[in-house]
Amino acid sequence: MTEAKPPVAPVHAHSYERHGVRIEDPYAWLRDPGYPKVTDKEILGYLEAENAYFESVMAPHRDLVDTLFGEMRGRIKEDDATVPQKDGGWLYWTAFETGGEYRKWWRKPVGGGEAQLILDEPALAEPHEYFRLGTMSVSPDGRLMAYAVDVDGSERFEVRVKDLETGALLDDVIAGTLSDLVWTSDSRGFLYCLANEQWRTDNARWHRLGDDPQDDAELYHEDDEGFRVDVGETQSRKWLIIATGDHTTSEVRLLPADDPAAEPILVAPRKTGREYDVDEHEGTLFIHTNDTDPMWRLVTAPIGNPQEWTERIAPSDTFYMTGVTCFKDFFVVEGRDTGLDQIELHRYDPAIAPVRIVFPEASYVAGLGGIAEYDVDRLRIGYQSMVTPGTVYDYHVASGELETLKVQEIPSGYDPANYRTERLTITARDGTEVPCSIVYPKDYPMDGTGKLYLYAYGAYGIAMPPGFSTGRMSYLDRGMAFAIAHIRGGDDLGQQWYHDGKLEKRTNTFHDFVDVAKGLIARGYTSAGNIAISGGSAGGELMGAVVNSNPELWGVVVADVPFVDVLNTMLDETLPLTPGEWPEWGNPIEDKAAFDLIRSYSPYDNVRPQEYPPMFISGGLNDPRVTYWEPAKWTAKLRSVKTDDNVLVLKTNMGAGHGGKSGRWQALREGAEDMAFVLWQLGVAQ
Repeated sequence: MTEAKPPVAPVHAHSYERHGVRIEDPYAWLRDPGYPKVTDKEILGYLEAENAYFESVMAPHRDLVDTLFGEMRGRIKEDDATVPQKDGGWLYWTAFETGGEYRKWWRKPVGGGEAQLILDEPALAEPHEYFRLGTMSVSPDGRLMAYAVDVDGSERFEVRVKDLETGALLDDVIAGTLSDLVWTSDSRGFLYCLANEQWRTDNARWHRLGDDPQDDAELYHEDDEGFRVDVGETQSRKWLIIATGDHTTSEVRLLPADDPAAEPILVAPRKTGREYDVDEHEGTLFIHTNDTDPMWRLVTAPIGNPQEWTERIAPSDTFYMTGVTCFKDFFVVEGRDTGLDQIELHRYDPAIAPVRIVFPEASYVAGLGGIAEYDVDRLRIGYQSMVTPGTVYDYHVASGELETLKVQEIPSGYDPANYRTERLTITARDGTEVPCSIVYPKDYPMDGTGKLYLYAYGAYGIAMPPGFSTGRMSYLDRGMAFAIAHIRGGDDLGQQWYHDGKLEKRTNTFHDFVDVAKGLIARGYTSAGNIAISGGSAGGELMGAVVNSNPELWGVVVADVPFVDVLNTMLDETLPLTPGEWPEWGNPIEDKAAFDLIRSYSPYDNVRPQEYPPMFISGGLNDPRVTYWEPAKWTAKLRSVKTDDNVLVLKTNMGAGHGGKSGRWQALREGAEDMAFVLWQLGVAQ
């Protein structure tokens, strides 16, 4: 295939004025006015031309893509299965078949008997280019299963109900959901949330089997367009949960699982800046909240007087409490102590000292697995580190024993002795110490000549744990290092760490990333131009910001579904996510300071004539989170003004959404394309 010339997007004059500032946006035409349907021939023609150019550019490297795909696939146990988990009279697990793109869901009686296939994802996916199981839930009596699927990446799910005794589908079909599915205790109905026209869940509804969904009772409606509603249940399953909130404020209501028509119990009315979540034990609410401290605390209250809060565990200077789960005889507190995962077991008698589970490594990731039951004598725990494959334990409460149930199998072989991992702290420009987790081959050069891949996210209070990755080994085995920068904007070191990277402090996120890279250079791990960087979604915004500010540092950039048209998106309240995003980014419609700040860093608005490194940008035509036109507009503008001849490609998945292709091998091949581009551009031996 002869390499094509890069497409040149037409320029259509378009401008608007806000806060006395004239904004020119010559690529605004790339947004189809009929979105979420995209039918405009000029838009589709441009996206297809970019895809054709991508294929042309990558054609000479398809052998490398195939090699990498083979390596990555060879490290995955094709017929892998999860460890069975008990729920009532059944053991549930999932399993892949050799060669299978999607998993199958199984169960068998606890007392023994034949395994029963309850959900066949491969069969459901077979007619579709894209398939995603959103959620599934088995009724309390074990007879019925409700599940929700998305077949185009738009994240508008369709719910079906299956009779597990007969295998037949019931007539109940609910389209356009976006939530969990939570059964009532009589197994005759479930709670769910519908997405409205703006892809916002502003309701909680109750479906009774056999009823027309149009007649389903709306149990709650949210009037604040910035809030989203979801449903859940307490660990005991006695109470149904209707939760609503945005990025800074939450509010919870409880309903008896045996009487969803009852008057909801409001745990505490919303108070701006206060977040909380709730579990329950024998009539006492356990409320996990940040009302007094961003490290959070635990309070209790009688369910008859839910706003009478009594502190049970005070905030800590070093322990960031991330969650509380109530079991029959004890409750579990999860969190991070100085950034390191911890799991603590507490008895309900406060006189009995809590027990912190001890893990074998100095740096790791650990958390509770999906524990379905309330009355348990052991805890299912997932564990891994940057050099330790995923491990499943049962923690025996009485003895404190960690029983190993499964260690991730790597069929092609793996020896952890070939790798080294460290957790560094690097001083940012304002004096803040930023953690960085790094893994590299044992013979990695420390003289600045090494190639290094640096990843980060840095938004929404989402931490980036230092976990294990089989795909990453293709970099390590070619002599590269891989680092994760735990920058502000995530909550790696507590909620204040998140607050220090949002709103008016957003630029801390970008500065931290650049300063971590410079710190790694100063310590001899790499040098300018030898660093590959990557981020997706809000992490793609990070990529856009740092490639504008410090293009000389990066040897290659991968930006997946990047949120780069920040100013225009935050000015458009008709877009699905925008009102709910203002607490994260600011509201530039009403606040000139927010407008000025976002305009100062929005990647699309700050593209300028300069040399940019090689870049691989991706998008999804059906993506409801980062709309396809954001990466398309960014690519078009970059190509029109950059002063270098470095490769710039845009790949748009025309039948997928935010997560890219859905099958495990399809997704793996996309990862191999990313990796091949990086290795090619860094000149790493292939």
